Amino acid sequence: MTNFADKLIAVATLAAPHAAALEAACAEFDITAGRRAQMFLATCAHESGGFRYVRELWGPTDQQRKYEPPSKLAKGLGNTQIGDGRRFAGRGWIQVTGRDNVRRCSIALFGDDRLVQDPRWLETPEGAARSAGWFWSSNKLNALADAGDFIATQGVVNVGNKKATTTQIIGFPDRRRWFEKMVAAGL
Repeated sequence: MTNFADKLIAVATLAAPHAAALEAACAEFDITAGRRAQMFLATCAHESGGFRYVRELWGPTDQQRKYEPPSKLAKGLGNTQIGDGRRFAGRGWIQVTGRDNVRRCSIALFGDDRLVQDPRWLETPEGAARSAGWFWSSNKLNALADAGDFIATQGVVNVGNKKATTTQIIGFPDRRRWFEKMVAAGL
């Protein structure tokens, strides 16, 4: 096991089977040690319930019902067909959600739209980690992490807005707790 894996597992034991894939994704997307890795891993930990879930829990809740067309949210996610809400529910450590986001992720990682045809790869250790790295990188979150702006990174992930306040960011205290753990572990 690597130093990275040992430290991550000490903070989040459920990450053990995924540590190698997370470490590879960090290298691939230049999410290097320090604030980048700490903020990225804290985000992954929060979004996945401590590395427990690689797929959004489906109720459907009132919010999840809005993933279905013809709602405004569905349109923004690119969900055009009945059933797209559930089919393109969040997957991966940072929960890639919606037909358009899955397509963008697929094109970035594979050069084609294979994940639109079958998004389940996003639930594999490699898929969960690489899609999270892709999301982090495509949203330029390394720059915010380098600036030490944890609130902005979480705003982009959770609200889609780097100017979001801690009260607008769902689960901010838990996100902060994970970040503090990653810092204490020396990741």
